[in-house]
Amino acid sequence: MTQQGKGRFAKKHGPDRKPIPEVTESVMERARGGEIPCATAFTVAEDRRVSPAEVGLAIDCLEVSIVKCQLGLFGYGQQWSIVEPAADVSPELEAAIRRDLVEGRLPCATTWRIASDLDVPRMGVAAACEQLGIRICTCQLGAF
Repeated sequence: MTQQGKGRFAKKHGPDRKPIPEVTESVMERARGGEIPCATAFTVAEDRRVSPAEVGLAIDCLEVSIVKCQLGLFGYGQQWSIVEPAADVSPELEAAIRRDLVEGRLPCATTWRIASDLDVPRMGVAAACEQLGIRICTCQLGAF
């Protein structure tokens, strides 16, 4: 859900794909100024006991923008991304990242798992990916 996609988010889902009304309601309650932070979207998923993708569908259908990606990849105003390449990457972190690549990219959910497994911040894994020239893909909310 990039700024260029604004106004077209719902179109990426088929006409038969409808969000769960209670999830839509929760997103509407928490969105401010047409935006919802990534962390808040995950709170909705947890509270409603649905997948992040289900919340992403509701977000798209409401034409709400996701901001403040927890990996620092998008949604930070004019700067857009705040993730910077790590100064150095431990061999353990690099091995974990490289082991879990899918077609040369690291899925968002895998990034979160690696962060949890190695007890490092999520943005730390994203920063390591930046340093290694590895792109993160498949946002759990469907933003990319």
